[in-house]
Amino acid sequence: MQFTTRIYLSVCVFFIVATGLSKNTYDVIPLPSHLEEHTGEFHIDNKTRFLVSFKDKEQKRIAGVFVQQVFRSSGIYISVLNKDSFLPTTDYILFKLDTPTVSALNQREAYRMEVEKDKINLSSSGEEGFYYAIQTLLQLMPAEVFSPIKVQGNIHWIVPCCSIEDAPRYIYRGMQLDVCRHFFPVSFIKKYLDLMALHKMNTFHWHLTEDQGWRIEIKKYPRLTIIGSKRKETLIGHAATVPEKYDGKEYSGFYTQAEIKEIVSYARDRFITIIPEIELPGHSLAALAAYPELACTSGPFEVACKWGVFTDVYCPTEKTFEFLDNVLQEVIDLFPGTYIHIGGDECPKESWKKSAFCQQLIKNQSLKNEHELQSYFIKRIEQFLSSKGRKLIGWDEILEGGLSPQATVMSWRGTAGGLEAAREGHDVIMTPSAYCYFDHYQADPKKEPLAIGGYTDLEKVYQFEPTPDSLNAEQAKHILGAQGNVWTEYMLNGKQVEHMVFPRACALSEVVWSPKQERNLASFTERMKQHYRRLEYLDVNAARKTDNAAISSPTKQPEKQER
Repeated sequence: MQFTTRIYLSVCVFFIVATGLSKNTYDVIPLPSHLEEHTGEFHIDNKTRFLVSFKDKEQKRIAGVFVQQVFRSSGIYISVLNKDSFLPTTDYILFKLDTPTVSALNQREAYRMEVEKDKINLSSSGEEGFYYAIQTLLQLMPAEVFSPIKVQGNIHWIVPCCSIEDAPRYIYRGMQLDVCRHFFPVSFIKKYLDLMALHKMNTFHWHLTEDQGWRIEIKKYPRLTIIGSKRKETLIGHAATVPEKYDGKEYSGFYTQAEIKEIVSYARDRFITIIPEIELPGHSLAALAAYPELACTSGPFEVACKWGVFTDVYCPTEKTFEFLDNVLQEVIDLFPGTYIHIGGDECPKESWKKSAFCQQLIKNQSLKNEHELQSYFIKRIEQFLSSKGRKLIGWDEILEGGLSPQATVMSWRGTAGGLEAAREGHDVIMTPSAYCYFDHYQADPKKEPLAIGGYTDLEKVYQFEPTPDSLNAEQAKHILGAQGNVWTEYMLNGKQVEHMVFPRACALSEVVWSPKQERNLASFTERMKQHYRRLEYLDVNAARKTDNAAISSPTKQPEKQER
């Protein structure tokens, strides 16, 4: 695996000393669909060869992911050879293009693994499956294989013999990251993607615009980053604290289009699709600060310095739609995936109610109220996206006032919106805040960093079920999967993000990958003991459980969690 882990060891430490033999186990996360343990081990050493078809450049690249990580941590060099011209009888790892017998929604992600004492056969019908097989193979090895530098000590670089048939339960396995409340450099985004790949997550939802900052370069509208990417200061402490205090320091940051292309390519190599989010019609204060003519009022506007929901939103004028179409066109040119996320959540209607233009538009379009005006707004954007061959995703508020059948709903206010959408024939991604919001506390707030509130511990995430029994078989097909959301009001840097995301993302990865009937909390907890060691080698600031006591509500939470 091509981890970009920053080596943070002190200057006097040049190697890691193993304290003993690393026990080999079957502690794979997420749990494979079917795993049979066998006796014996396959030993990896300098005689081991990795055999692929050189006709398939992706096979060779994916084999290189494994070879490079093994070399980095062990110093063992595994030759990658062309199986079409050389096929030894022992001491090899082989990619075989084949269709695993396990049933899968996306067969290209499925794989089969046979680990014997003298060889390892990895089979899949697609490069995705080979890549996920490599993630499992690395996890079957000692945790030291994830070290960014050569490990010193008596390590047995072995893989326990086993048979694995594996495939994901859901086609959508996502993690989100808000880079607007706090900005994170390209290096951290790559690390985030690496960790997603390790856990077989395939969709990165990138929240790029907000009231508190516009983080994506749009060449046609330079003021979006010249003005919209900067706030004059930032709130100190919790948003509910009075009186409010600010740090008095300008905060800024955005991604150039060149950086975005680099990240999109990096994600593609890990079989991760990026879904960009451009918020509308609400959460748009940073854009209005840059282009105030897009609002219903005269302002003045400034990029928000505190957290919450603000009443100034886009006005549904033709000028606004022209602006958004132009912005989305540049976004489409940068992101090759099918979906574009448009937000659609938490849009106050006060400015629309007071606007003579909006009230006349409601009459002209025969709309009932401002909720239907928002539906009109969303449908206008969807028409543009559809004309470009893209699909719209929005938070479950886009159901209000009616919704086009082609739109996909991301259900965050519980599961009710997702169930309603599935019954109406919409595709759904489940991300209810009670289970999937990793900005909630995960242990006793007195022992944890400041968070927005709520309580979602590791066990609760693991117990989440994206497809309730109340849906019939046809409706259940519309549940594409689930996603963990990471809102960063109270996460100032990457280390804090890691603390909030891991190990809860590990639990969610098993929810969306592993068969429902195979999931077991006790088994997961036991396997996490070894997985924590992997995360340590990867320089991940994972949280450890510090308090098992149930906490109903550490901080009083509003009915709708403010983002």
